[in-house]
Amino acid sequence: CEKGGQWERALELFDELQQHGLEPTIITYSALISACEKGGQWEKALDIFDELQHRGLEPTIITYSALISACEKGGQWEKALDIFDELQQRG
Repeated sequence: CEKGGQWERALELFDELQQHGLEPTIITYSALISACEKGGQWEKALDIFDELQHRGLEPTIITYSALISACEKGGQWEKALDIFDELQQRG
């Protein structure tokens, strides 16, 4: 779904995963953010990023990269730069 730009299907599968009692990992969240990025859904990508942090998961460089790319593709340069600054501060 991620590579095909089918962000809506990716969201459906993510919901199904949780309905079956499976806990999403940071890899799952990163793939979902990437699917949103490819579908031009930068706001949804930000929502997903907030959710994974709320669940106590630690974003990886891949997670940040997908989120920055989603913001950039959505014309949200300032937000992309803010996220990049956050990444640098985390070390």
